[in-house]
Order: sequence, then structure tokens, then C-alpha cells
Amino acid sequence: MSDRAIDESIPADPGLPSPAHSRYAIGLLMVVYMLSFLDRQVLSILAEPIKRDLGLADWQVGAVSGLAFALFYTLVGIPVARLSERGHRPYIIATAISIWSAFTILCGFARSFTHLALARFGVGTGEAGCTPPALSLIADYVPRERRSSAVAVYMAGAPAGALLGMVVGGLVASHWGWRTAFVVAGAPGLLVALLVAFTLLEPRLKQRMTSISSPQPDKESFAATLKVLASKPTYRLIVSAVTMKAFIQYSVHAFLGSFFFRNHAAALADAANTYGLKPVGFLGIALGLILGLSGVAGSVLGGKFADHFARRDIRAHMTIPAIGMLVGTPFYIAAFMVDSLPLALALLLVPGTLNAMYYGPAYAIVQGLVQPSMRATATAVLLFVISLVGLGLGPLIIGIVSDVLVGQGLGEAEGIRWALMLCVLVAVPAAMCFLAARKSLQADLVS
Repeated sequence: MSDRAIDESIPADPGLPSPAHSRYAIGLLMVVYMLSFLDRQVLSILAEPIKRDLGLADWQVGAVSGLAFALFYTLVGIPVARLSERGHRPYIIATAISIWSAFTILCGFARSFTHLALARFGVGTGEAGCTPPALSLIADYVPRERRSSAVAVYMAGAPAGALLGMVVGGLVASHWGWRTAFVVAGAPGLLVALLVAFTLLEPRLKQRMTSISSPQPDKESFAATLKVLASKPTYRLIVSAVTMKAFIQYSVHAFLGSFFFRNHAAALADAANTYGLKPVGFLGIALGLILGLSGVAGSVLGGKFADHFARRDIRAHMTIPAIGMLVGTPFYIAAFMVDSLPLALALLLVPGTLNAMYYGPAYAIVQGLVQPSMRATATAVLLFVISLVGLGLGPLIIGIVSDVLVGQGLGEAEGIRWALMLCVLVAVPAAMCFLAARKSLQADLVS
């Protein structure tokens, strides 16, 4: 983000954070989100070693990848968001980081499916306190015309975290085992939590200190906020679209490592030997770089494109995600069908970029559909739905479909291949929801 962009994004009120602090805050929050996805997604590259070590079925891998995390993520998310509407958001985020980092480390000590599921409950509990207060903070730092770009920088932490999860998880597991990989993934968050707590400013405190006599807006009740959200067709359509997108993303990420191990085992072994690595280390690096770099590029580009084209037509915020999903889906299917390992990996670059372009536009528009006192809750309700359905049920359903197909005689390799191809077709109705939201967007925006 340019200096000019930041300068224009900060209100004139001297009590608000400086442009330099705003740049620092958005960057640090991106690192926080990156760590949340590192801890969330490291399990995907470790799925096969964990499955063999603990004797799990695909449905159990899907459950610990999604449902075990999502249950507490969804239950805790809304109460934390309500606290974020008036509380000290940096302190809330710092506490959340500490919780999910500690439980990520505990995943490395699991001795059974139950132990791993309980640890994942804890990871989900902590991560529930990340995005609602973080996006609320960012919305206070930048105006609406810059919001998609700023949110896109934060959201770029998701693919960046997935990159680190794949690379770090794969390399550490190949040398010291999957248990050590969880410890290495969780430890950095404890330091970042201190940075958030002691270096990020809370704009509300600055505003109150410089304008003590000004009345503070009352926090809307949860029922009143839900009523406002339910009255917004744009919000309902965005929730539907992002939920379906999350179903695809979390399901694919949960089983992508398993897909390559089962369908390209010989080629993986040859490629790993060429670089002096074990297959899990090579695949972790390859998938991490492909999905991480393409995801970061797609997120940043999506935010930039949305802010640029929205100057002429605000509906570009919905058009860009729809086009990205529709164009990217055939490349997903091709990646699952080809026999060549290098070609399959290369094909993933296209949907990895295009499917990430929804992050900035979608989440930024959600901030603009409600008044500032409702922003954290609006985000939390969105995350509640997408986490319960997309994250909680997505990997579990794909795991069940894979097990059923295996039971029908397809074998483990073909079972996971066809389960993933069916999964990515959900992008079509998701794109239709984004396009439908164009009709009501202008009327629904308020801030």
C-alpha cells in the first residue's frame, strides 16, 4: 500500500493512529492471520503420516481437519465479536493467539483420534478471536474507498499461512516427524501475541482521550444486529457464496496432500530423491509455494482490482469474485485428472490465484453493509456460517464420499480423486450468488 493511500485513509482526528502505525498494524495483523492459517492448515500436509500412525479412516481425518476445529470456532466466535464491539481489540486478539498456539503445540502430543480432536477444539476456540476484531480494527484505519485493498492485505495471510504450513510441516515432518511439526508451527504465535498486545493501538481509546465529552455510540444488541443483517439481501448472498467457497477451499486443502500421495506416489518419490528430500518434504514445499504464492497474489490483486473498478461501478466488488471462481474451476478438474505430477502442480496455480480474488472484495463489503458498532458481529456471523458448513462439514463430507467410493471398489486413489472433483463444482452456484448480489449492493451499503 502506498504512502499516499495510507495518508488518505487516515481521518484528520489527531487522536487516531498515525499513517505509519496504520501501515504497521495492517502488516502485523496480516502476520497474525498468517499464523492462524499455519496452525490451521499444517494438518493437511501431515494427514497421511497421522492417519498411518494413529490408524484413522478418511472420515476421521476430515473430522479433525474441519469439524473438530469448526465446532468451537463457531461457538466462541460470536461472543468474542460482541466483546470486540466495545472491548480492547488488540488485547482480545493477543489472547486468542496465545490460546490457539498453545493448543497447536498440544496436537503434537496426541496419542489417539480423541486426543487430536480435543486439541483441535482448542485451536478453533483460539482462532475464533482473530478475524472479527481484526477486520473491525482495519475498518477503523482506512476509508471505504481503500478498504478492499487493506482487507486484501490482511486476507493474504491465509494463503501465506497455508504456504508456511505446507513447507514447514513437510520439512519438519520429513526430518523429525509430524509431532515436532505441530510444536514448530505453534511456537511463533506466543511471541507475536506479545507484539500485538503491547504495540498495537486501540483507536477507540485514542478517540475517547481526545474527545472525552463526545457521547459514545451504544453497542447494538445482538438481536438488533441480526435483524439488520437479515434485512440485507447482499449480506445473505455473500454469506451463501463465501460459505460454498469455504466448502471447496477447506475440503481441497484437507485432502490435497492425500490426493498426491495416492495418485502420484512414484513420481513424488523420484522428484524428492532428485532434491535429496523425502516425499512429504518435497510435496510440502511444492504445494506450499504453489498455493501460498498464488493465493497471496490473487488476494492482493482482487483487492486492488475491486478498488480500481469500483470507482466506476461499486458492483465490481461482486463481479471479480464470480469471474475468478468460474474461470478457475476447470483448471482444478484438470489438475485432478492429469497423470503428470509436474503438470498437475502447475495447473493448481490458476485456481490458486483466481479463487483467492474474493477475499478483499467480499469481506470489505461486509464491513460497509453495517454501522461501525455492528462490524465485528457481522463478520462473526459470516464466519459462523462458513466455518460450520464450509470448514466443519466440508472435509468431513468429502472424507465420507471418498470412503463410500472406496467401498464401491474404486480404490483409495480414485475415491479421493472423484470426491475432490465433485467438491470443486460447488464454485458454480457460489459464483451465481456473487453475481446476484450485484442487484442489491448499492442500496445496502451504509458505511
